[in-house]
Amino acid sequence: MKRSEINKALREMEAMCEKYCCYLPPFCHFAPALWQTLGHGYDEVRDCMLGWDITDYGLGKFDEVGFSLITLRNGNRSMADKYPKVYAEKLLYLKEGQYAPNHFHWYKTEDIINRGGGNVLIRVYNSLPDESIDRQSPVTVHTDGRTCTVPAGTRIRLTPGESIHIQQYLYHDFTVEPGTGPVLLGEVSQCNDDNTDNRFEPPVGRFPAIEEDEPPYRLLCNEYPAAK
Repeated sequence: MKRSEINKALREMEAMCEKYCCYLPPFCHFAPALWQTLGHGYDEVRDCMLGWDITDYGLGKFDEVGFSLITLRNGNRSMADKYPKVYAEKLLYLKEGQYAPNHFHWYKTEDIINRGGGNVLIRVYNSLPDESIDRQSPVTVHTDGRTCTVPAGTRIRLTPGESIHIQQYLYHDFTVEPGTGPVLLGEVSQCNDDNTDNRFEPPVGRFPAIEEDEPPYRLLCNEYPAAK
């Protein structure tokens, strides 16, 4: 991705959060120059990859395959003595036309919540013992206290305020229902590790290569400099 694309996406998500009165923690507003001066007091942000995350999955088509995220809180299972949180929370922002690719998580379970805007469509499949997609078996779905069974590949519509529980090994992808506008989502989960806990089908990358065509507006969660 070009840095200018990332900067534009950051500003769009900031505006969406402001529109729906979703206030962000201070570290989300730190300028890149400030990060160059910060000491070990902010190691939790660095080590738990808190903050901004803009991805095109390495495909170079952000407006078609990609979306914007903020990790607000997280633990770190590889440094559990230092960071004992067993939970994570994110915000996600999708525009119409964007797509978050099909994947499951080996470790974390999560709830995806529509916090405002349009409607999100989350397609669900079970997985087979070899971890490939099960395109045949019905899927048990948990949404806001309701349990039901749907055919494989069903798209679950979440309107503002609605949520879905995503268990381990459940394939899911996201799109925005056309004509409903951009969506601000919440995610509440167990500890999140985007380096090791995503199985994409078909395989894609997770963090983008960046072409520096302008200075960064904010640093992404995998760009923080070491503590001073």
